[in-house]
Amino acid sequence: MSLIGKKVEEFSVPAYYDGDLITVTDKDLEGKWSVLFFYPGDFTFVCPTELEDLALTYDKFKEINCEIYSVSTDSEFVHKAWSDASDTIKKIKYPMISDRAFNLSKQFEVLIDGEGQALRGTFVINPQNEVVLYEVNANGIGRNAKELLRKVQAAQFVAKHGDKVCPARWEPGEDTLTPGLDLVGKL
Repeated sequence: MSLIGKKVEEFSVPAYYDGDLITVTDKDLEGKWSVLFFYPGDFTFVCPTELEDLALTYDKFKEINCEIYSVSTDSEFVHKAWSDASDTIKKIKYPMISDRAFNLSKQFEVLIDGEGQALRGTFVINPQNEVVLYEVNANGIGRNAKELLRKVQAAQFVAKHGDKVCPARWEPGEDTLTPGLDLVGKL
C-alpha cells in the first residue's frame, strides 16, 4: 500500500536541536514543507555522511520553506553525545528526532522488526501534512541531499502549478510539461 497522500498522524517526540532538548510534534510540520529523514543509528558509518550532506545543503532547504528532521531510534541524549563527539555531526543545524518508542518508524513503515532500527526512509511532507514523495533504501545505500532538494523543489512546483509536471532531471527554471493528447507519442 502506498504512503502517498497519507496524512501524518499525531505524534510528540523528543529531539536534540541547536544545543537543546526540545519536543517536535505533528503540529510543527503544518504550514511548511518538511522532510523526515530516517536513518539506522548514531555513531555508525553511512549515517554521518548523509547527515553531513544534509547539513551542508540545509540553508537551501530553508530558502524554500522546508524543514529537515533527521530521525533515528537513538535517544535525544545519544544525539547530543554524538554531536559533542563528532565534528561532522556538529555541523547539523536541523532537529535530530529521537524515535526510541518507534512511533514514527512504525507510522512511516520503516522499522526493522526485531532490530529496533529504521531503514533509510525519506519522506517529503507538504504544508497540509501529507506525504507527497518518499523512498526507502536498504541501509547500505546512502542518499544524496542535492537530489532530495531537487525533488522537494519539483513537489513544490507541481503543488503550485497543478496542470504542469516536471520531467526527469528537471531543475527550477527549466521547462515543464503540460500533460495532454498533443504530447502523446511525441516525447
